[in-house]
Amino acid sequence: MKAEKIILGIDPGTNVMGYGIIRVVGNKAELVVMGVIDMRKESDPYLRLGRIFERVTGIIDEFLPDEMAIEAPFFGKNVQSMLKLGRAQGVAIAAAIERDVPIHEYAPLKIKMAITGNGSASKEQVAGMLKRLLRLDEEDMPKFMDATDALGAAYCHFMQMGRPESDKHFSSWKDFANKNKARIKGLIG
Repeated sequence: MKAEKIILGIDPGTNVMGYGIIRVVGNKAELVVMGVIDMRKESDPYLRLGRIFERVTGIIDEFLPDEMAIEAPFFGKNVQSMLKLGRAQGVAIAAAIERDVPIHEYAPLKIKMAITGNGSASKEQVAGMLKRLLRLDEEDMPKFMDATDALGAAYCHFMQMGRPESDKHFSSWKDFANKNKARIKGLIG
């Protein structure tokens, strides 16, 4: 294992997308940065997706993460919201693949369990626990919970390191295709 590892966490969204980056040295994690990509002023949904791609690749280029942890879309009742969220997640994944950053996907329940020990924890509980775990000051806490949700994905991955069977990662489109032949065959024919 590398002496130092940078993990980028992403909480997908089409209005506000959160990101959080931690540095892992040995068995300790520390906050590098967290924030949001705010797209609420952009009305065109396709331009929003372009902005996600530009900002995520920019964050990757600036902080050079070794891996990306992304929250998987949850299954809700609103199909349109799920489709939009899936597009945002796909664009963030494409940005990571473009920069050869391995991707790990975690269900919201898994992230909440890893951080708080409670799969039905609130966003506020996750943020509060991350504040304690990473020894953050109140002024370090963001206005948008999307940033702490993204930080939660990164911290969940940190806690899962050494257990590769618990997540999925792809190093390239070819790697994704090779590991998902049945899914791709179902889409093609």
